[in-house]
Amino acid sequence: MAGPALPSHSDIAPPPDDPGAFLAAQRSAYDDLVARGLKFDLTRGKPGPEQLDLSEALLTLPTTHTSGGVDVRNYGGLEGLLGLRELFAELFGVQVSQFVAQGNASLTLMKDVLVDCMLKGPVDGTPWKDQGPIKFLCPVPGYDRHHALLEWLGIDMVPVPMQADGPDVAAVEALVKDDPSIKGMWLVPTYANPSGSVTEADKAARLAAMPTAASDFKILWDNAYGLHHLTEVETKTADIISLAAANGHPDRPIMFASTSKITFAGAGVSFLAASERNVQWYLKHLGMGSIGPDKVNHLRHLEFFKDADGVRAHMRKHAAIIKPKFDAVQEVLSTRLGAYPQIATWTEPIGGYFVSLDVLPGTASRVVQLAKEAGVALTPAGASFPYGNDPQDTNIRLAPTFPSLEEVRVAMEAVATCVLLAAAEKLAG
Repeated sequence: MAGPALPSHSDIAPPPDDPGAFLAAQRSAYDDLVARGLKFDLTRGKPGPEQLDLSEALLTLPTTHTSGGVDVRNYGGLEGLLGLRELFAELFGVQVSQFVAQGNASLTLMKDVLVDCMLKGPVDGTPWKDQGPIKFLCPVPGYDRHHALLEWLGIDMVPVPMQADGPDVAAVEALVKDDPSIKGMWLVPTYANPSGSVTEADKAARLAAMPTAASDFKILWDNAYGLHHLTEVETKTADIISLAAANGHPDRPIMFASTSKITFAGAGVSFLAASERNVQWYLKHLGMGSIGPDKVNHLRHLEFFKDADGVRAHMRKHAAIIKPKFDAVQEVLSTRLGAYPQIATWTEPIGGYFVSLDVLPGTASRVVQLAKEAGVALTPAGASFPYGNDPQDTNIRLAPTFPSLEEVRVAMEAVATCVLLAAAEKLAG
């Protein structure tokens, strides 16, 4: 339910050093909010309808059924259509021989890699299932589906802090140096989910070069947002594959990406990039369950984009749609919460799909509950941490892309009201 922006109460609320009056003011604001009967869902980072409309021409493609002499209607081509691989390999800065194109979900490729490592062993090791309990490092806050995959496979998760310039590499180095049960780590290197952090090249180089007790240590480099810039600055993702090769660990990183938030979320193309040895390892296991991906869809995307510049132009159209929504998040949070830095802080990403909001410790779950009762569905508190457990109960992921701009404004006003009430309750004891 849309409508005019909620009235701001922050300009009339007493400061938190008067807890009773502050609580009364925030309860009044929250009662006004509930009375509006809102209904918004900000739980997932989905493209909005206007973004999906940008790719509507895909539905009339491809115009032919051959590419490079390959009949895309038939079996074969396990590694994906060459022309499309060439196009996106250029965008992601890898060699075509190191690049595979598959179906619509990169999460499927991540699951395949982990399952293959568990059952058959990575290219440089024995099956992980035979090595006793194993662990993965998870930068936090991080992506909940990464955590869900590890939990499903029975892999223990060890959180490490995610900083503005990437993971806490010193903490990572200390953990992996002497513990052979730590088999890998997740990392969203560019515009991380949910913080928007960008892993700088020097940190990537340290991850590529660091000694690890596990000889088959893997970095699962989920470059989901590497092309999703919100400004004219197109942040370059660190070249982890070349860095690892130069430091004697060519099989350490495996990169993932997709067009899920570029074209159609349910009908895009996913990608895997790694050393040639890793690629052949992946294809060997993939071949047990596939005779080739949807090359018709590969050709459809190739005709739609034509070349790398076509993708870049397309992404500028995405930015034009969603940047105002991110700007609205910043504007509302600054207006409503900027006077209370002890109560709330948040990230200001220059790309990606999320804003990470940290509220007064011990109140994130309460904020989400209050928002739900007011008709605004948020991602569960703690979702960005392994096992859904944020030990400080402070982090909330905000996903502003799917609602309309006006809905984002109203929803953020509602979130701010809930943050203030939860904090007021906590401060009042």
